Amino acid sequence: MIKIDINKKLYGANGEMDLNINLEIKQGEFLALTGFSGSGKTTLLRILAGLEEASGTINIDNDIWLNNKFSLAPQKRDIGFVFQDYALFPNFSVLDNLLYVNKDKELANYLLKMTELEELKNRFPQTLSGGQKQRISLCRALMNRPKILLLDEPLSALDPDMRTKLQNEILTLHKEFGTTTIMVSHDSSEIYRLANRIVVLNYGQIINDGIPKHILLKTKGSQKFSFEGELLDIVKVDVIYVAIVSIGQQLVEVVISKDEVLNLEIGQKVTLSTKAFSPIIQGL
Repeated sequence: MIKIDINKKLYGANGEMDLNINLEIKQGEFLALTGFSGSGKTTLLRILAGLEEASGTINIDNDIWLNNKFSLAPQKRDIGFVFQDYALFPNFSVLDNLLYVNKDKELANYLLKMTELEELKNRFPQTLSGGQKQRISLCRALMNRPKILLLDEPLSALDPDMRTKLQNEILTLHKEFGTTTIMVSHDSSEIYRLANRIVVLNYGQIINDGIPKHILLKTKGSQKFSFEGELLDIVKVDVIYVAIVSIGQQLVEVVISKDEVLNLEIGQKVTLSTKAFSPIIQGL
């Protein structure tokens, strides 16, 4: 169990703000942090990792990582961190980037095989694509079999096909290693596919906490989310047309108009948007 009760003053585009987080996370959860830019999501990850100071307490199982008198050093926290910019050593090969964290060659080769990087292990980062670099960063973060895996918008710079592929790999590794994963993301499709819980921040405060399906598909107010999925079927119920869309491992039913029916094809990639309980479906 992770128990976080912290406070930190932040200074952003809208002036001074209090990051106030009181949160409990169960072992093995995949939690997504989302919300408007500048809400404190990345800062929360950095506080957990010991890279930024804060007031309050952080308890991991029976271990104290932070209290009023003590802050555990970052290198002693059982955490893997995947940054947006990969943070790889350019003069190290793929394999050496992993072994720098832990000299366990068997584990390194296992991770590289799982992520289809085995044949690239002697290459250097500058010769690889963005997707390959991100996979290396993910593997490196898991080299110490951490209790907690922190992901700071790890796939935001990738194209949709590569993003979907890596989402599947992240979920596989999360389950394989039994980690508690906390991911910052603005991509609602990504959150829907991966997370079993979502926490929404706004100006440093938790404004929503629950199951992604309930929060993302039933959002009140001005915030709007969109999802990418595959159109599986269109069913006519009396005078209403219902589109059945697959998003990750879940199905969503959306009422659509007769005009939309004429412009859509089964198997097509579509985008679902939600705002104040009103879904709209559009072809990509």
